[in-house]
Amino acid sequence: MSRRQFALPGRDRPDPPDDTGCTILHVDMDAFFASASLLARPDLRGTPVIIGGSGNRGVVLSATYEARRFGVTSAMPMGRARRLCPTATVLPPDHRLYSRISDAVMATLGTFTPVVEPLSVDEAFLDVAGAIRRLGPPAVIAQTIRDTVADEQGITCSIGVAPTKFVAKLASNLAKPDGLVVVPVDEVVTFVQQLPVAALWGVGDKTEESLVRLGLRSVADIAHTPLETLKRALGDAAGEHLHALAWGRDPRRVETVVPEKSIGADETFEYDVDDPAYIHRRLLRLSDKVAARMRAAEVMGRTVTIKVRFADFTTITRSRTLRDPTDTSRVVYDAARDLFDRLGLVRARIRLVGVRVEKLLDLERAPVQGMLDEPEHGWRDADRAVDRASARFGAGSIRPASLLDR
Repeated sequence: MSRRQFALPGRDRPDPPDDTGCTILHVDMDAFFASASLLARPDLRGTPVIIGGSGNRGVVLSATYEARRFGVTSAMPMGRARRLCPTATVLPPDHRLYSRISDAVMATLGTFTPVVEPLSVDEAFLDVAGAIRRLGPPAVIAQTIRDTVADEQGITCSIGVAPTKFVAKLASNLAKPDGLVVVPVDEVVTFVQQLPVAALWGVGDKTEESLVRLGLRSVADIAHTPLETLKRALGDAAGEHLHALAWGRDPRRVETVVPEKSIGADETFEYDVDDPAYIHRRLLRLSDKVAARMRAAEVMGRTVTIKVRFADFTTITRSRTLRDPTDTSRVVYDAARDLFDRLGLVRARIRLVGVRVEKLLDLERAPVQGMLDEPEHGWRDADRAVDRASARFGAGSIRPASLLDR
């Protein structure tokens, strides 16, 4: 199916698509970080621009569509991106700007419907069923959103309009950049089944390889494969999940409150490191950052996970579930350091380490246990004193002595 058949009424097809029952919208900012950065550099519009660290050890955060035509993608090492597109301008990220624009866009979406489910800083699902009487059909609402975001923020977004979340997200991707695609209810199955298997949620590289070995290359192939065959090949849960998606079935509702499932941070080094003491200091800094974010979000977590990426880009993770939930920097660090030490790495050259805390609970559901004179309570008091100092004097004004510049 071509994009033309599912495009905005009056734009690419002579007859408007029927958006009856298509109350789910997926709104996705176009190359968000790059588009936002170009607001201060209008002279670079229409040229290849890459957002990320300027050194060869950095990674690509975002890229304009002009740079993407050369093969530049997010999370690509900056050295490779420069080789693919040597004429690109590299700009440093401005996370404060991105956060401000994201907050403004989400506030705008909330004026159309209260049923908004943010997925990240630059995309969200909306259910506009309750807004149709006030604002018009779903496709009209979607176009109004696009116009409003462009007028107020100076950036563009693409929107998919469909009866389910899964199909709406597929449609917004088809609409990029700066487009709107409607998938009518009676065309959902046709729309989904003409896609490659990799388009289905949950199909990664390994699952795709398994499907191809079975001779299943398109979603239609999956749809017409007996469910029991899929279960035997992929497992009961995965088989049922993919079979349902292949027929356009997705019962999930738009959730207005989505609790954060994890909080983490990682660091890519300027050069490959094989010194355990250096890694320990980085883990301490990352643990401190993660715990501070947890306290700011008023959550505690039970599972600490570390990520280690080696010089050859091989990546491993290790996790530990604590007895009690915590938001204390020292507790997170002790777990992260022990996980790293248990790897038993000897002179292994490491490119990146990361720390993440999962199984988050809000403070009301994760009360602090123990007596007032227990060590963890003392660390919690110290952490909160650091938080207050950081709020007054700036982040990093107080930090562990081992992190001071030598």
